[in-house]
Amino acid sequence: MTSNRHNTIFEGVDFGTVLLYVLIVIAGWLSITSASYDESVGDLFSFSHFYMKQLVWIGAAWVVALVVLLLDVRYYHMFAYPAYFLGLAALVAALLFGREVNGAKAWFEFGSVRVQPVEFAKIATALAVARVMSNYNFSIDRPGDLFKVGMVICLPLLIIVLQNDTGSGIVLGSFLFVLYREGLNKWLCIPVLIIAALFIFSFLLSPMTLLVSMILVCTLSEAMMSGRWRSRIVYLASLALGSILLCLVVQVVAPGSLDLYHSLLIVTLLSLLVVVVHAFRANLSGTFISLGLFIGSLVFLPTTDYIFNSILKEHQQNRILSFLGVINDPQGIDYNVNQSKIAIGSGGFWGKGFLQGTQIKYGFVPERHTDFIFCTVGEEWGFVGATVILALLCLLILRLMRMGERQEEPFGRIYCYCVAAILLFHVLVNVGMTIGLMPVMGIPLPFMSYGGSSLIAFTILLFIAVRLDASTRQFTFNKF
Repeated sequence: MTSNRHNTIFEGVDFGTVLLYVLIVIAGWLSITSASYDESVGDLFSFSHFYMKQLVWIGAAWVVALVVLLLDVRYYHMFAYPAYFLGLAALVAALLFGREVNGAKAWFEFGSVRVQPVEFAKIATALAVARVMSNYNFSIDRPGDLFKVGMVICLPLLIIVLQNDTGSGIVLGSFLFVLYREGLNKWLCIPVLIIAALFIFSFLLSPMTLLVSMILVCTLSEAMMSGRWRSRIVYLASLALGSILLCLVVQVVAPGSLDLYHSLLIVTLLSLLVVVVHAFRANLSGTFISLGLFIGSLVFLPTTDYIFNSILKEHQQNRILSFLGVINDPQGIDYNVNQSKIAIGSGGFWGKGFLQGTQIKYGFVPERHTDFIFCTVGEEWGFVGATVILALLCLLILRLMRMGERQEEPFGRIYCYCVAAILLFHVLVNVGMTIGLMPVMGIPLPFMSYGGSSLIAFTILLFIAVRLDASTRQFTFNKF
């Protein structure tokens, strides 16, 4: 039995998700108002105030949300690839011709308006990942298909890192969660995370420690995937024995010409030829994936020192060293985080009240209306207010995951999980850095931090998911 009613743009829309979005945006505007309010300025409605500028961006974002809901869902399939390449072009243009802000050459400036293309590149990348992974013949277990997804994610990430906006680039690493949801073996996800952690700590560890760690992580994860523990343990023992014998022989022939680290590296590289032949003959796709991960890590490892010393700015290096406890500078690099923790802690259980935050009002917390907006929440709304904000954000992420699960097509499911992953990463890192659990990366709190680019981009990102979900629900409704 079919329904005779006419579809409207609001039919099938998840209004619970829309309500959460509106509440978070309003909470963000109130926080920006409190963080930027200056009682010495007579005209409260002057557009010199950040809260008045943000009010304009909120209006623009809601208009954009309506436009997104009006578009047919087929456009999101059709324009996924064009949007992706347009996003790459915008990132390259910003790198070459953009304005440098806070050390990152990642902005376009049009008069008094600044636009950060990386925020919109996240949308394009999410659409492209969904498009690639929703192809009929795509298989997450096929190394070639996994490589395609990796390239879609890594190309914008590389450009963003070159822009010196490392924090925004790392956000794309959250798509690993999406790959796991779509069936990527957990014993491959875990080594990726461990190797990423090794790169972060690479300048604190010796080359020998890093090499041994990568060999162990990749070999043992492959053993967990294939279940062939005995042969993998024999392989590790053979590497150790071969490296020691090679080092001893060379020391006898030419003392001092080859140490144990280079012996292990040589033996490991030679053994990879045998591994490739064995994997090809036994048709072990998991071995090829682990092998690609190891080789990629081995190639990238020597660049970590260059990236840290030559690409990252001094303040970024100091942030990482401070987070790892290598340096301690309360009045310098640690000042922002220390003041942030003081502001949040001073809020107590109920908070000091709207416009009553002394740490915020007197400017002790830098960037209090942008990256450190959560400090305003913690000081003025206290533990209760901070918990409510985090609960709203978590509920929004959970509803996105629920949207993904009820999608009838892979494209919608994958895209919804991409949005959930991006929002989750932003929340974890932004809140984590304000309380000292994460290094300061300079990424906004979704829908709350001041800024037109981030608000509009997050709105588009979310409402595309809402539109895809509405299309699925309309189809379900109209079947009855």
